[in-house]
Amino acid sequence: MLKGFFNVPKPVNEPVKSYAPGSPERSELQQTLKEFRSQLVDVPMYIGSEEVRTGIKKSMSPPHDHKHLLGFFHEGDASHVEQAINAALGAKEAWESMEWEQRAAIFLKAADLLAGPYRAKINAATMLGQSKNAFQAEIDAACEFIDFLRFNVQYMSEIYAQQPPVSGAGVWNRLEQRPLEGFVFALTPFNFTAIAGNLPTAPAMMGNTVVWKPAYTQIYSANVLMQVFKEAGVPDGVINLVFVDGPTAGSIIFNHPDFAGIHFTGSTGVFQHIWKTVGENIFKYKSYPRIVGETGGKDFVLAHKSAHAKAVAVGLSRGAFEYQGQKCSAASRAYIPSNIWPDVKKYLLEDLASMKMGPTEDFTNFINAVIDEKSFDKISKYIDNAKNAEGVEIIAGGHHDKSKGYFIQPTVILTKDPMYTTMCEEIFGPVLTVYVYHEEHFEEALELVDQTSPYALTGAVFSQDRYAIELATKKLRNAAGNFYINDKPTGAVVGQQPFGGARASGTNDKAGSMINLLRWVSPRTIKETFVSPVDYRYPFLGKD
Repeated sequence: MLKGFFNVPKPVNEPVKSYAPGSPERSELQQTLKEFRSQLVDVPMYIGSEEVRTGIKKSMSPPHDHKHLLGFFHEGDASHVEQAINAALGAKEAWESMEWEQRAAIFLKAADLLAGPYRAKINAATMLGQSKNAFQAEIDAACEFIDFLRFNVQYMSEIYAQQPPVSGAGVWNRLEQRPLEGFVFALTPFNFTAIAGNLPTAPAMMGNTVVWKPAYTQIYSANVLMQVFKEAGVPDGVINLVFVDGPTAGSIIFNHPDFAGIHFTGSTGVFQHIWKTVGENIFKYKSYPRIVGETGGKDFVLAHKSAHAKAVAVGLSRGAFEYQGQKCSAASRAYIPSNIWPDVKKYLLEDLASMKMGPTEDFTNFINAVIDEKSFDKISKYIDNAKNAEGVEIIAGGHHDKSKGYFIQPTVILTKDPMYTTMCEEIFGPVLTVYVYHEEHFEEALELVDQTSPYALTGAVFSQDRYAIELATKKLRNAAGNFYINDKPTGAVVGQQPFGGARASGTNDKAGSMINLLRWVSPRTIKETFVSPVDYRYPFLGKD
C-alpha cells in the first residue's frame, strides 16, 4: 500500500459492551429508553438541505407494545423521490471531487459518534422501534455499523492504492477509481440497523450520492442515523432519506436515465422484480446499473453422528431464536442424526424453557416481538398449519398472541418429511423445523441440505470427525455463502466473515469487504507517454 496520506487508522472490531447489571452502559441505556418512551418524535424526510414534512403522518410504535406511540414520520410521494434524485445529482460533482481522505474523515467521525455519544441513542431506538433486546441492538446498531464504517475506510484506501505494477520506459500507467455516473438507490430492511446504515454509506464513501428508502418499520432508528450523518459532516444531498412505498420509489427511480445502481437487502421476490424492471428499462440508462443485493435464506444446521449434542443444541437455540429468528442468517432447518437426537432435544427444550419473552425494556427477556402484524400473521399461519399436518409434531412453543405486542413463542417443529413446507420455505420468524435422519446416512443428509432450498446464504455443520467436516465443506460449497463449522450460522463479523450468499440469496458481493466497495466505482486506466512517436514505421519494415 502507498505510504503517506494513504495511511488510515487501522480498524479493529468495536468491543461489545455487556450491559450486565450494575454496568454504566446498562444504566445509560435504561435512562435513554425512558426518555425515548416519554417523548413523541416528528420525523421528516431529509432531502438536500431540507427537512421535509408533508403532513401525511404515519405512526411509529414498539412491536412489543403496539398501543404505545413513539411518534410519527411524514410520508412522501413521487414528487419527493424526484426531489431526492435532483438533490443527489446536484451534490454529486462537489462530493466526488472531494479528496477521498476528506470523505473518509467524515465516516470515521460518524463511527466515533456512534461509539460514544450516540451509542445509547441508536441502541435504544433499535430496541424500541425494532424490538431488539439490549445485546442484539448492541451487536447490530452500534458495533456492526461502527465496524462497517471503519473497515470500509480501510478497504477504500487499499482500493485507491492499487496501481499497475509496471510502466515501460517513457510511459506512466496509472489507475483511477471513479464513482458511478449517476445516483445510487439504497433500499434497506427493518431487521438490521447496521445494514440500513451500510447500504447508503458504502456507495457514498466511494464518492457516490444516494437516495435512501428504509423499511417503514426501521424509520425510528433511521432518523437517529441521519442525525449522526449530519453531525459527522455528510454534506447536504449526499444521502437523501425518503419515506415512500416501494412501487412509488421504483416507478421514478428505475425509469430515470441517471440511475446508476441499487444497494439492496430484502426479499427475493422484490429483488427479482427489481432485476426484471432494470432489464426491461436497460435502454433508458446512461450506463449499465450495478445491481447488488442480499435477499432471503433458508439456513441450515447439519449435525454429524460425532457432534457434541450440547453444542448442537446451543447452536440451534441461539441460531434460530435470537432476534426472534428475524435474521437472514437464522437457522430455520436442522438435520440431526438419530444417535444424538434424544440429547439434542433434551438440551434444546431446556434452553427454550428458560427463555423469557416480553418487552425489550426488561433486560431479562431473551425473546421479544416480531416486527409487525403482517409478519405475525404470516408466521402464525405456518405454526397453525403444522398443528394439523400429518407426520408433523410441535415439540416446543406453538403459541402466539398479538393483543399487546406481536409475540410468538419460539417454536420447534419435528417432521418426518424432509420436504415439509417449513423445511423449504423462508418463514423469517422464531420457527425451527427438525428432521431426524439415520445416523449412518450422512451423505444422504448432505444431498438433502444442498437440494431442498433455492437459497444459499448461511449454514453450519457440527462434527468432531474431520473427514465428515471435509466432506460437508466440499459437498455444500454452493449451499452457503457463509459456512460455519461447529458454530451457529449467524453473527458474521465485519473484517472477519464478509457476509453474503448466492443462488436465490443474492449477488454475494460480501458486505464488510473490499468486494462490495468495488461495486460502487468504475475504473479508468490512464497511459501517459512522455515522448510521442513521430513515425508510424516499425523496425521490421526495413529492407534486408
